[in-house]
Amino acid sequence: MSVLTRDALAALLGPVTAPGPPAAEVHDEVTCAGYVRRRVSYAVASGRASAFVCVPADLTGPAPVVYCHHQHNGEFALGKSEVCGLRGHPDQAYAAELTQRGCITIAPDAIGFEDRNWSGDQNITWFELSNRLVHGRTLLADCLQEISLALDYAASLPEADPGRIGFIGHSYGGRTAMWAPAWDPRIRASVSNCGCIPYRDSYSHDTGLQAEFVIPGFAASYDVEDVLALASQCGFLLIAADDDRWSRGARDIEANLRARRADHVRVHRVPGGHDFRRPERELAYDFLEAALAR
Repeated sequence: MSVLTRDALAALLGPVTAPGPPAAEVHDEVTCAGYVRRRVSYAVASGRASAFVCVPADLTGPAPVVYCHHQHNGEFALGKSEVCGLRGHPDQAYAAELTQRGCITIAPDAIGFEDRNWSGDQNITWFELSNRLVHGRTLLADCLQEISLALDYAASLPEADPGRIGFIGHSYGGRTAMWAPAWDPRIRASVSNCGCIPYRDSYSHDTGLQAEFVIPGFAASYDVEDVLALASQCGFLLIAADDDRWSRGARDIEANLRARRADHVRVHRVPGGHDFRRPERELAYDFLEAALAR
């Protein structure tokens, strides 16, 4: 197989449209337990991004920034609200928990979820993908560009340290956690929970391909190991569960990366299913804190 380069990745993902000035706006601010949660919006190519930014109280200096990507779970009316602990499963509230541990977190709605779903609660991601593919573009490119724009906003906050940026996600977010550092080299540490399934293990009826990760021609020459190896500036923690189909292939990923001497990637396998339990979340938080220490 060819070695994946940033130029090759950009060519496969296709072009993105510059969004213009960010025109950021803070819509409201709520005092929470140990932090302040702000509801913000800013310009992206397809309109306005909608996000929660959580800032710890009583900071004594610039804090690291962590992008918190929500899960999929077929729940398109949920997004940023779940990772901030406002709705959904409490085990998904990692943005709130990380902020209580001293990180600035930003949690936007991905395209097609919560405020970004023009249907309300239906799956519009295949519509969003097909409308891009006929123009030689991909949904993933726009999703990754929006991650960079979110980090632009969060890193510009006076409380933030723009040199310490991390990423965390479960399921859909866990898949994106492997891709975002390859797109944005500012990301120094990334945690993927229950989302490391490679393309070669996805051609089955119980998994299949998620619309966001349909990239014409990619799997003919590459797989997720190539994406992880490309982002060598980033420390990765891939948490994979033995009975989780979205963690399928974790042993092969670990062996393949070891053969490449890609020692910036750590694979941690646990028993159980498609969950983000407290022990794994604590492991993730400790990993991010150590990697983003001054």
